[in-house]
Amino acid sequence: MISPAVEAMGYEIVRVAVLGRERPTVQIMADRADGALISVEDCERISHAVGAVLDVEDPIPGAWTLEVSSAGIDRPLTRAKDWERFAGHQARAEMLVPLDGRRRFAGVVLGCDGTAARMRLDDGSEVALPLAEIRRARLVLTDALIEASAHMAQPAGGNDLAADGRNDMDTDGEGPQASGASGRKVH
Repeated sequence: MISPAVEAMGYEIVRVAVLGRERPTVQIMADRADGALISVEDCERISHAVGAVLDVEDPIPGAWTLEVSSAGIDRPLTRAKDWERFAGHQARAEMLVPLDGRRRFAGVVLGCDGTAARMRLDDGSEVALPLAEIRRARLVLTDALIEASAHMAQPAGGNDLAADGRNDMDTDGEGPQASGASGRKVH
């Protein structure tokens, strides 16, 4: 329902979660389709567009809150392309059903063949995790991941200062966030 609007704006949805019952919070994690780091302004644009779609489609009864954010540095790995993009970095994964007698795996991301994510485990063995059976997976915050993220954030000129002189480098791992549709009533 919201993917077409978000994709038409040049973004990709990483994850959508609805949390809470009394006044649910719709959490959306997004990436820029061009691979650049997402900004607070990007999150605001997505929030306005998604808020409008949710107002019209009315999928959630009563009041709700919308939160839009980047996936952050230690992001979830939800799509095959995430497993390819972050090959070489540490990750943890949990399966819906045991695979070879275990549900949890930790190691280095090796990539994805389209149906299974591949990891080299801490003991040196390799495993193929069927994407459809992964309950959750996310990158592990390491110095190498922080350094790789810093290189992605650096503009072509090598200066990571925003136009107002602030350093916009995300150091908390959460990334930019916007809550532009907080408290909307869909009825």
